[in-house]
Amino acid sequence: MDAVVLAGGYATRLWPITRYRPKMLLPVGDTTAADRILTELESDDRVETIYLSTNEAFGSVFQAHVDEMGYDTVEVSVEDTTDEDEKFGVVGALAQLVEREGIDDDLLVVGGDNLVGFDIGEFIDYFENRKTAVLAAYDVGSRKEARSYGLVNLDDERVVDFQEKPDDPESTLVSIACYLFPADSIRFAEYLSDGQNPDEPGWYVDWLQSREPVHAFRFEDVWFDIGTPESYLETVEWKLDGGSLVHPDATVENSELGETVHVMAGAEVTDSSLDRTVVFPDAKVEDCDLDSSILGETVELDGVNGRDLLLIERGGKE
Repeated sequence: MDAVVLAGGYATRLWPITRYRPKMLLPVGDTTAADRILTELESDDRVETIYLSTNEAFGSVFQAHVDEMGYDTVEVSVEDTTDEDEKFGVVGALAQLVEREGIDDDLLVVGGDNLVGFDIGEFIDYFENRKTAVLAAYDVGSRKEARSYGLVNLDDERVVDFQEKPDDPESTLVSIACYLFPADSIRFAEYLSDGQNPDEPGWYVDWLQSREPVHAFRFEDVWFDIGTPESYLETVEWKLDGGSLVHPDATVENSELGETVHVMAGAEVTDSSLDRTVVFPDAKVEDCDLDSSILGETVELDGVNGRDLLLIERGGKE
């Protein structure tokens, strides 16, 4: 089988931090969401080629990262878009990628901004046992939160109804961005030619389950969807397990680091108190009291007391 890691978004809700950096490459402890996925996929012999699907704006960034990490089976596949207004939608981008790369095998599709607690190998095992299209499903435990995702209704393990972002969800079981399609179920072009919605993969799953069996792999491990500053900090919080991480090349002097603090290489923190704060490389923080903040590269703060700061690199605030 082949795999596609979706990394084509522009993450505007995380701007300015992601204005020039893909959110899939935001540090999560000592790794990134994308690298967790790519490493797992490369270690599974059943996956032949991994296509990292992105846009023209970030194509060179991902290619440099793939080269630096030394991945053997990862290929960067670039769609012809440079900003949010030009996006094809997830299904539209998948249809183009399948045609562009000549994919004719079973296909695993996973969101590059998803951090899941289960082993992707277990998901592939489930697919091989069911021999149908499968999706990963998670109980978010809140009907309000469920409104933001695709709602899955099951008969045992088979998907019998799918509602994309319903206003009044009937349950809290949602689909996450993790799917595996048999070769014969890769019908994106047919779906789009039928005038269907190209944006969300959930619409495609709903269309597909009305034509052939689709099963749900339910899991109870953690799941984080990195899309907002708060969800990013929650992901870092889980990874650091409430502790702090300071790079050996960072400087922390006369400062108090609370829970969930990551200070990266070259950063300097002096005479400050930080809690739930990520400090990117080469940032400088002096005489500050910060909470729930993300400080981009080369940001310089002096005498700032605040929370929920989201600062762009190169020392400016957007």
